[in-house]
Amino acid sequence: MKYALVTGGSRGIGRAVSIKLARMGYQVLINYVNNTTEAEKTLQQVQRTGQDGELLKFDVSNGQQTRQALKTWQNTHPGEYIEVLVNNAGIRRDNLLALMPEEDWNHVLDTTLKGFYHVTQPLLQPMIVHKSGRIINIASISGLKGTQGQTNYSAAKGGIIAATKALAQEVARKNITVNAVAPGYILTDMVEGLDEATLKKTIPANRFGTPGEVAELVGFLASPEAAYITGNVISINGGLYT
Repeated sequence: MKYALVTGGSRGIGRAVSIKLARMGYQVLINYVNNTTEAEKTLQQVQRTGQDGELLKFDVSNGQQTRQALKTWQNTHPGEYIEVLVNNAGIRRDNLLALMPEEDWNHVLDTTLKGFYHVTQPLLQPMIVHKSGRIINIASISGLKGTQGQTNYSAAKGGIIAATKALAQEVARKNITVNAVAPGYILTDMVEGLDEATLKKTIPANRFGTPGEVAELVGFLASPEAAYITGNVISINGGLYT
């Protein structure tokens, strides 16, 4: 049995990635925090592929909660391990830094950066023991070039990119790859409220991307064919920024 965990898997990119990994033969663990209805929809779509999945409810920013959820899963699956981890959970709290409440700064960084640590750290040892693993972190164009009004989000995603490059060097000898995917504007809840008509004029491809397109890239990085690719950040942005 092959297992994959997708954090923030209930909607958007997380849902598309969960379905893609299920089609690749993985039993998918779908992490979510609050929206049980959407998480169950993702699970149903995973099951339609012929694979099964599980819902794992925990807040990645909460270390104790995350460790307990992963420990409980491990105790009920003796001898198994999570081979593919997709760190997708993330939030936006946009504002100019001069006007940004400390709570919004902390919430964004805690979800993305602390979340990366809380989930990845306990799953690394089993990957090392089995000498096999794929860790794929969902970054952002904001982490590459910075985005006005998103200092917190840019800092969080930039940190994920740096962590990706460092961790890749630590575990490469154990046949574990660590890569990041940096989407541009993708048609998900994360771009709600943005002026799509105006923004797409700035994109050479003249459109927003789809969650399915991001999922295809994640699927490739999770595949055996990507075994020699590690420590990389791959942009998927329609040519907006390279």
